[in-house]
Amino acid sequence: MVGTDETRLVVLRGNSASGKSSVAAGLREKFGRGLALVGQDNLRRIVLRDRDRPGAANIGLIDLTARYALDAGYHVVVEGILYADRYGDMLAQLRADHRGPTRNYYLHVSFGETLARHATKPIANDVNEAQLRDWYRELDLLPGAVETVIDANSKLTETVECIMLDTGLAGLPALEH
Repeated sequence: MVGTDETRLVVLRGNSASGKSSVAAGLREKFGRGLALVGQDNLRRIVLRDRDRPGAANIGLIDLTARYALDAGYHVVVEGILYADRYGDMLAQLRADHRGPTRNYYLHVSFGETLARHATKPIANDVNEAQLRDWYRELDLLPGAVETVIDANSKLTETVECIMLDTGLAGLPALEH
């Protein structure tokens, strides 16, 4: 078992440029100290400089990082593309082992919207349309209907507020970490 009855685990998944990182940053901004961000891109691309592939080392590192933060009393947001076929088992075990409430969200945007949003990112010149098309998976949901799907019509502030309320983070004080 991991975490406590009071710790919250939030999983944000979706395609590239769906808003995962912005929502995670918004949750942290709204909550304050005591909310750990476990970002797939940071651990995979920056820490390990690894490719996203089945069985890659980052899968275990995401799991260990989330578990460590939960055990230390932090609320945790795990965010990334986190393809269901590669990360699903790890996420299911983490969800099963977490003592407190866990909520899963899938941010769904069309491929056209992915392209439009990607064009505004700093890495727009490094990643082309063909790569984005290769990465894109339409509604790559985890098995068992465990995710709430949030579509592109939900504004960032609405999405953050909804998740704050749904997870119970809105009613909790920031921690003194």
